[in-house]
Amino acid sequence: MAATYRQIVTDIRGRIESGELAPGAAVPSTRRLVADYGVAMATATKALTALRQAGLVRAVHGVGTVVAEPASAPVPTTPEARPPEARPTEAPPTTTRRTAGHAARPAGPVGRDEVVRTAIAIADADGLAGVSMRRVAAELGIATMSLYRHVASRDELVTRMLDAAIGEQPLPAEPPAGWRARCTVAARTMWAFCQRHPWAAPALSMTRPQSIPNGMDYTEWLLAAFDGYGLDLDTRFRAGLIVLMYVRGLAVNIEPELRAQEDTGLTDEEWMEQQKPSMLAVVDPERFPQLSSAMHDEVDADLASMFEFGLQRLLDGIEVFLAAPAP
Repeated sequence: MAATYRQIVTDIRGRIESGELAPGAAVPSTRRLVADYGVAMATATKALTALRQAGLVRAVHGVGTVVAEPASAPVPTTPEARPPEARPTEAPPTTTRRTAGHAARPAGPVGRDEVVRTAIAIADADGLAGVSMRRVAAELGIATMSLYRHVASRDELVTRMLDAAIGEQPLPAEPPAGWRARCTVAARTMWAFCQRHPWAAPALSMTRPQSIPNGMDYTEWLLAAFDGYGLDLDTRFRAGLIVLMYVRGLAVNIEPELRAQEDTGLTDEEWMEQQKPSMLAVVDPERFPQLSSAMHDEVDADLASMFEFGLQRLLDGIEVFLAAPAP
């Protein structure tokens, strides 16, 4: 029989109070809870929300949910998150709200910006799958239906999340000279955005683009980069879009890698080192001579180095295209 969210809360609380999970230690992710307890994602999410509201855990960008420092833990506001001896027969009225990764805030009207920021914090901690209208409402301490005053649907919420997240670090007001420098700045800025918010790249669509003004800044920037080179609008659009598609295509690997680190406790380099003996046993030097050499020489193939290498080779190709005589 699948566990209830209260059982999960009790188990994790016990591990925290016993010292098994020390302050700053990673708490099982929603995906891990689903696997370990055989529960639905919603149940795992509800358990972590109760622990956050109790001040026992907090969300950390790029890491996930970790045990909160004791000094920052307020009196739990949910009965199931309290120790058994401290549970009242009725839950006391809540006078503060907590959002993922943030301190308690005074109760009061919730605006659209706060809804979006809360959803972004959840996505940063637990991935986009962890963002539901119910979860956002729970983090804010409000009724789920009240969110629909601010966003019509989850799809609209995700679109606003993307727009707000992209807008955190806008492109420079003064672009550098030359198409190549301009493309490089745009690509690196977008890459940095995807690293800050790993959930964003999979959520972005290049073939069915969302209405994201801050994202449109990139398209405008890159269209202008190729202006003055004798290209028609269709060609300029494709040249600019392929740069964005390259970044997005590589960036979709960021979130799975972070989740893998969270689940295994190993970086990609540490994992590869651990797997090396079994990999070498499979890679026959006669059948795979090049791959065998690469594994013995420990070729650097992390995402950051792959991004820079691929970007420059892509721009090299565009440079050849621009230099070619018109047909």
